[in-house]
Amino acid sequence: MDKELLFFYFRKYRYALLSAAILLPLTFTFYIGSLLRELPSVEALQTYSPALATKIYDRNGVLIYELFTEKRRMTTLAEIPENVKKAILAIEDTNFYHHYGFSPRGIIRAAVNNTLYKGKRGLQGGSTLTQQLSKTIFLSRERTLSRKLKELMMSVQLERNLSKDEILELYLNQIYFGAGAYGIEAASRIYFSKTPSEITLDEAALLAGLVKAPNYFSPFNNPERTKTRRATVLRRMAEIGFITPAEASAAQNAEIQSQRPAAVSLVSPYFVEYVRLQLEPIFGEDMIYRGGLSIYTTLDADFQKSAEESFEKNILIVETDPKFAAGLAKQNKSSSTLQGSLLAVDVKTGGILAMIGGRNFRVSQFNRSTQALRQPGSSFKPIIYAAGLENGFKATSVMEDAPLVYLNDGRDWRLTARSTDFLETLDPKILEDPMKVWVPQNYKRKYHGLVSYRQALEQSMNSVAIRIIETVTPPKAIDYARRLGVTSNLTNTLSLALGSSDVTLYEMVRSFSTLSNYGIKTKPFAVTKVEDKDGRPIYEGRPQEEEVMSAATCFVMTHIMKGVLEKGTGRAAKLRDIAAAGKTGTTNDNTDAWFIGYTPDFACGVWVGFDDKTSLG
Repeated sequence: MDKELLFFYFRKYRYALLSAAILLPLTFTFYIGSLLRELPSVEALQTYSPALATKIYDRNGVLIYELFTEKRRMTTLAEIPENVKKAILAIEDTNFYHHYGFSPRGIIRAAVNNTLYKGKRGLQGGSTLTQQLSKTIFLSRERTLSRKLKELMMSVQLERNLSKDEILELYLNQIYFGAGAYGIEAASRIYFSKTPSEITLDEAALLAGLVKAPNYFSPFNNPERTKTRRATVLRRMAEIGFITPAEASAAQNAEIQSQRPAAVSLVSPYFVEYVRLQLEPIFGEDMIYRGGLSIYTTLDADFQKSAEESFEKNILIVETDPKFAAGLAKQNKSSSTLQGSLLAVDVKTGGILAMIGGRNFRVSQFNRSTQALRQPGSSFKPIIYAAGLENGFKATSVMEDAPLVYLNDGRDWRLTARSTDFLETLDPKILEDPMKVWVPQNYKRKYHGLVSYRQALEQSMNSVAIRIIETVTPPKAIDYARRLGVTSNLTNTLSLALGSSDVTLYEMVRSFSTLSNYGIKTKPFAVTKVEDKDGRPIYEGRPQEEEVMSAATCFVMTHIMKGVLEKGTGRAAKLRDIAAAGKTGTTNDNTDAWFIGYTPDFACGVWVGFDDKTSLG
């Protein structure tokens, strides 16, 4: 094409060419500007902190669980050995300390490979370590031009605002190594049960080799493939002079010692959830799961383990009893799951030592030790007896254990007779109406005549408990229940003495703990201290105490309830060589079974029953 023809076309399309020359740069500039506006601010880059796992410890410092979205612990660059840094740089970004965030040569090489081989060698990204960090922290993993441009711009910003060492430290704490391990600290512990400072050359090369494809090169999945990848890393380290060929050879001959670690035992999942629910309103969900907190609790892991083993062992004994199975069959409830709960506290402080909220946390997260409202039956009687001692009764008071008959006159229940013979004189229709006649009865309808106050509680005599609350009055009995630690709604009726009002195991254990603590009520609590990711204390849980009852009354109640275990209804719970007190409790139709007991140091309560209130038989 001659010059005249070129000149002709230029003159003909000069305005279009001129417009393109102006608009294309403007469009590109506008596009880049819009991408820049979508990037995080400089402040966000400088203050970024990766998500860290929150650790929960028992009262002896034993790790019992971790809460996390990404399992990670921060470590400083100074704590990471040179071999780890060099292995990562050798295989991921040899020129890290010499570029400004991206490598034009690497981008061109990746583009040529992906075009010529169409991914047959695997798609290559050509990304520097800084670009990988940008993508991991702030960007998505989509393969688009806009995302790649953002990655380049973000990398330049990181290089401008952070030092190379700061970028490398962030990278080593952020990158994913597989098996749930984010960062070099978690990876060192999960793959080798070591801290980063203890990692050897061969182990450093193995970890560095995981970054490209953590699951594919994992020693847990394919040790031979891991060895091949480790050799590639070691060979590259030797090529660029990070290590000698002899060091590379020795490291390559080392046996892979990595073993899949046993999962951290989930001690008391109900307790862990209880702790989370207590702290989440204070710190927020994001801080709980990503803030790297250290939560120190009152739980005793050994105590908890013993409780769980004993609890499950004895429930299985009940479930395999032929009479129990036959009873369920009669109710057409043979498929029901027997449930239960347990709560143990330190009576001096209120610290929760053990908690069982049900049989299987994965199936049901409902915590039956703190949330389930059930009738406590006769286990509520010590509260009534304590109120009686505060209002004129004595342990030696003579009580009459005899049948009682109450009739409702339309305004209130009135004691009408002290013998069930009176029932024969009533209209049969009245007897069929539970709103007009009430006949509280002892177990097996057995009565003992004149007995002592102490004997009546030891043998759990219902008629005596009714006589006590009738003298004290239900409103005053409710007041004493509140003092001891019961907060649930209680019925203002005589039947309260028999445990007719629904309460929680938490409330019952708290009340008995008050008796053990000579009238000093404590509030059960689970957390003693919380530290932030840097070890600074940000929360402290302290015992809360209140004197609510005379020490003399509590002393007498404890003495009486020792008799419950020595010769009363709680003989099966008697402990050898340990002074203990307690009370059993069952409800109408045997839908609930309770035992609350205590020593001078601990109070523990157990409830067993069905969620749907099926009879235990």
